[in-house]
Amino acid sequence: MLSLIAQRIVQSALILFGVAVITFALLYALPADPAVMIAGRSATAKTVASIRHELGLDQALPLQFWHYFTGLLQGDLGRSYAQKTEVATLILARLPATLILMAAGIAVEVTLGLALGLVAALNRGGFIDRAVMTASFVGVSAPQFVVALVLLYIFAVTLGWFPMSGFGTPAHVVLPALTLGVLGAGWYARMVRSAMIDVLNQDYIRTANAKGLSSRRVVLRHALPNALLPIIAMIGIDIGQFMSGVVVVEAVYGWPGIGQLAWQAIQQVDIPIIMGVTLVSALAIVLGNLLADILAPLVDPRIRSR
Repeated sequence: MLSLIAQRIVQSALILFGVAVITFALLYALPADPAVMIAGRSATAKTVASIRHELGLDQALPLQFWHYFTGLLQGDLGRSYAQKTEVATLILARLPATLILMAAGIAVEVTLGLALGLVAALNRGGFIDRAVMTASFVGVSAPQFVVALVLLYIFAVTLGWFPMSGFGTPAHVVLPALTLGVLGAGWYARMVRSAMIDVLNQDYIRTANAKGLSSRRVVLRHALPNALLPIIAMIGIDIGQFMSGVVVVEAVYGWPGIGQLAWQAIQQVDIPIIMGVTLVSALAIVLGNLLADILAPLVDPRIRSR
């Protein structure tokens, strides 16, 4: 197990380095000039050149990346061009809101997905199965802003149960988490249904039924744990996606997360912030998958012997 974790850590470091190289190259290949964005349209060429020199943008690209990479090794994500603040400080300020939304969104989508997928699998081919699969298809296909606006109209405007937007109380997180949960639950429901149907056809399930065990115990004790492996992997991926922020959801609900910070940076061509958010998101995906690799043997002991 320890050798597996060490191998994953080395692979993760290489992945993060690759993400840093590719993102850096792509961002600096853009035709937009951060110095022009900062100076303004009416700025003189001398002013733009002065800003470019101040930011170090007049240096050779490999030298710029070297300065950036050596800073990363020291925990320095750079300094925002527009806000004149350390990128790490800006990200850390948005991190609590992002973590709250991530945890709540994953909890809602996993809970709904497991319940719906389990019900569909146990009623395979029936009306309930078709209804759940249709609902899951609609859920994964619905645009985020449409779901968000519908929930806002019903639960905030009409019923007045939750605030329209903002951050700070448990009531503020309900609608954003429900929006993400409805959209993500469809994927989990389809995955759980497929995995459960496959597990329920295994020999050991038929043996458990032949021994006279109750259907509830067979499903919850023997079948469901073995169907959870793909779900654990999906949660690891979702951690990274939610860490990067769901821009549309954050925009509709006025949620001050990392996604909103990234969107503002894109509009201002604030490359250090874009790079910082990208690396934090990549790190979250890597850690999420590493966590999934560690949890998988705990759920299915057979993996330990492979």
